[in-house]
Amino acid sequence: MTDDDQGQWLSEAERARLRQPTNQRAVVFTLAFTGLVTAFMMTLLTPLVPELTELLNVSVEDSLWAVTVTLLAAAVSTPIAGRLGDLYGKRRVVLVLLVLVIVGSVIAGLSSNLVPLIVGRALQGAGIGVIPLGVSILRDVLHRDRLGGAVALVSATLGVGGAVGLPISAVISQYLDWHFLFLVSGVLAALGFVLVWKFIPVSTLRSEGTFDVVGAIGLGIGLVGILLGVSKGGSWGWGSPATLGTIVGGAVVLVLWGLFELRTPSPLIDLRVAARRTVLLTNLASVTVGFAFFASTVALPQLLEAPTATGVGLGQTMLIASLCLMPSGLIMWAMSPVAARLTRARGARTSLLLGIAIIAVGYVLAVFLMSEVWHTVLIATAVGFGVGFAYAAMPNLIMSAVPATETAASNGLNSVMRTLGSTVASAVLGVVLSSNVVTVGEVTTPSAAGFQLAFIISAVAAGVGVLFTVFIPRHHRAYRQASIPDADDRAGEAGPAAQAA
Repeated sequence: MTDDDQGQWLSEAERARLRQPTNQRAVVFTLAFTGLVTAFMMTLLTPLVPELTELLNVSVEDSLWAVTVTLLAAAVSTPIAGRLGDLYGKRRVVLVLLVLVIVGSVIAGLSSNLVPLIVGRALQGAGIGVIPLGVSILRDVLHRDRLGGAVALVSATLGVGGAVGLPISAVISQYLDWHFLFLVSGVLAALGFVLVWKFIPVSTLRSEGTFDVVGAIGLGIGLVGILLGVSKGGSWGWGSPATLGTIVGGAVVLVLWGLFELRTPSPLIDLRVAARRTVLLTNLASVTVGFAFFASTVALPQLLEAPTATGVGLGQTMLIASLCLMPSGLIMWAMSPVAARLTRARGARTSLLLGIAIIAVGYVLAVFLMSEVWHTVLIATAVGFGVGFAYAAMPNLIMSAVPATETAASNGLNSVMRTLGSTVASAVLGVVLSSNVVTVGEVTTPSAAGFQLAFIISAVAAGVGVLFTVFIPRHHRAYRQASIPDADDRAGEAGPAAQAA
């Protein structure tokens, strides 16, 4: 793509912005901040879920839609936002996503019943696409020498925002009106919008082609079908027509969608690129990382908050339980520069392998350490340590194996795979913990055997991720304009900064 070709997309105002020097530190800070804000939306309502039935006068099953819809919206919107970013400019799409989060916060903040709350939460969930778009912006803007650390930092926000946001949400839910949650989220998203507008340069590296509307609709229907069936299977019944219909129907739609994508000249996701061994195995490993990370947010809070009278629980409040999980997010943040250095020295594959192995060890320890509060802090920290390395590695592996013009769409697909893993973890561990219970008086909680089985399943999932990672090629033949060419690939390949120029 020549400079003249790129320039035809730019307005006079955008050309003027390009002539201004780029503050790379401000770019990294802005994208990390917006990543934290949008990740915060995913757990914003989690501490309040038990009270929604009374606050909104709805059933427990209906109240869970306020959480489920956010997950579904994130999964569907992320690859679509990535493709739109590749076509029309990543900065522009980031701004649109932040506007959706602001609008969603306003709608949810003014709601007094379930339907507008669900609408607002869906709009908030759409904002999660900011994170893979931010990673792709870094690739376009930063010098290669600074890219690894910045990618690790922004990637980590997916876990950090959720973990650190939990105690904030718990405090607001416990001491203030619950609508203040959305006031905070709206203000943060608005601040992120201002920062992006001021510090992020316009995108000049864009794909040719048109937006695949049919592909976007097909992917949305397929993903919603599978994720909805998996997430609601516990309440609908795994053998019920609704569960089987949504899962099987979603799978059929995705197969037809894949056949269509292979034949369309401008696909939403280039499946030939996605089928490259490095991309495919990294995405499969991402499913296991998403499973293992979300497993800690499913099992550990229940263990912490269950009454001690059951002989299993640790009897902590919602706020204390959230604080016990917060080190998981903080360690992800702290490990991002370490993971970047390891990636530069030994490669992203090594960083991913180490991260998933640490997660597996953490869950093996959890099988035997679940009787003290500090045990849960240790396990959460170990999982955060491993996820920090894994999240830092996956975007680098993806971008080293895809064309420079498909970074946002490819990173978006990788985020969808993590979301799929999280959804499966929620469903599988929900069944495990609800099927293995102990009752003392009127209190029923998961049993010790239930928690141990949940930790064993999580360890096995991480072990499968290790196997996927082992088979990721150490080196591969790069595209002529690969996003991040490997050092051992074609000699003379330009770095990302040169390609974006």
